[in-house]
Amino acid sequence: MDCMKKHFFRSLPVMAVIVMSCASAPKEDHSWIRKGIDVASAQLKLTAEEIADSAKLPRCISVGYELDFLCKQLEHQSATFKDSLHPNPSPELVGKRQLVGVSDWTSGFFPGSLWYTYELTGDQALKQYAIAYTNLLYPVREEAGTHDVGFMMNCSYGNAGRLSPNDTIPTVLKQTADNLIARFDTGIGVIRSWDFGTWNYPVIIDNMMNLDLLFNVSKLTGNPVYKDIAGKHAYTTMKNHFRPDYSSYHVVSYNSDGTVELKETHQGKNAESSWSRGQAWAVYGYTSCYRETGDKAFLDFAGKIADLIMSRVKTSDFIPYWDYDAPDTPETPRDASAAAITASAFIELSTMVPDGKHYLDYATTILKNLSSDTYLAKVGENQGFILMHSTGSLPHGSEVDTPLNYADYYYMEALERYMKLKGLEYKNL
Repeated sequence: MDCMKKHFFRSLPVMAVIVMSCASAPKEDHSWIRKGIDVASAQLKLTAEEIADSAKLPRCISVGYELDFLCKQLEHQSATFKDSLHPNPSPELVGKRQLVGVSDWTSGFFPGSLWYTYELTGDQALKQYAIAYTNLLYPVREEAGTHDVGFMMNCSYGNAGRLSPNDTIPTVLKQTADNLIARFDTGIGVIRSWDFGTWNYPVIIDNMMNLDLLFNVSKLTGNPVYKDIAGKHAYTTMKNHFRPDYSSYHVVSYNSDGTVELKETHQGKNAESSWSRGQAWAVYGYTSCYRETGDKAFLDFAGKIADLIMSRVKTSDFIPYWDYDAPDTPETPRDASAAAITASAFIELSTMVPDGKHYLDYATTILKNLSSDTYLAKVGENQGFILMHSTGSLPHGSEVDTPLNYADYYYMEALERYMKLKGLEYKNL
């Protein structure tokens, strides 16, 4: 017994060191998350109240452009792109919130942001706003002329179905999905993106984001057709949209026999450049495809795109320039929307691979920087948007260095995914 006592008491100093070490371990700082959510909640409520009687949704802040600046960014003369430029907004509109109708491709993002912020906070006022602005999109279920219905309806009605289900939502989503799969060409193997322009059969990388609607409806209905079409679109896109380094073209147009007509860009610097948001759409889309199908080819592809992104982004804060091949200068516009989409995708991807920590670390850095004063608005400013410094389409002079509603949406989604992964609750932040 004496020997046991001596041994026990000899071990006490070691045990004390261990206990003291654990007690002194610094607590992880999550104040940046609380800050982001609180700003989002205040800005969304402000906007929802101010535009309540408009029957419209906020898209961006109207900004103008100078032609010389666009020439420097595109590194070619205006003669090569002047015909595609959007007109500068009227002076009285510059700096004002731009509202759009429900048929705009971005219409689902504002209600989606309301749903995510309600999910994070439990604030019933946000839920009521989310319901009201989601209901505005009810007519979109009949839209047959666009692939963007996935963005429009899955971000709004899809989130409503998760957080406030009712009997109407599955019917609305199914009708929407039926219109989307009607745009699928079985011979070519993809869903047509646009009905405008001179292309024969254009498909843009953005279309990968509309597949989540089909996966969702396949589960709601038990009908595998939606999932099968989504998978075929993803495989055809994987075959034709990517370069050897796994960067993506923006637009691929197909001939009627399924061969490729041409590969080019619509919103990037040039045909062979890597448009930042396009790369974000790609990694997000293939991560989603693996989640829904379990097909490891999609996971491997998502990982290769993610590695490409991490190797190509030039900025120290990981908020990319509007195009990876844009001039590396202080005045080159960033795209916070591309960063937010990438962060959301990387958080999910990090849970799917054995070595996922580096993806999560990268996403965390993005989110912390988006939650800083450089990108996160002050309450009451920024015309009610959450984030600053996104770029829509620089070659069109459209939405250059301005808030965008889809940057806000994917920022809130990324915060929700991060908190869920870390087991965090808003009330404890």
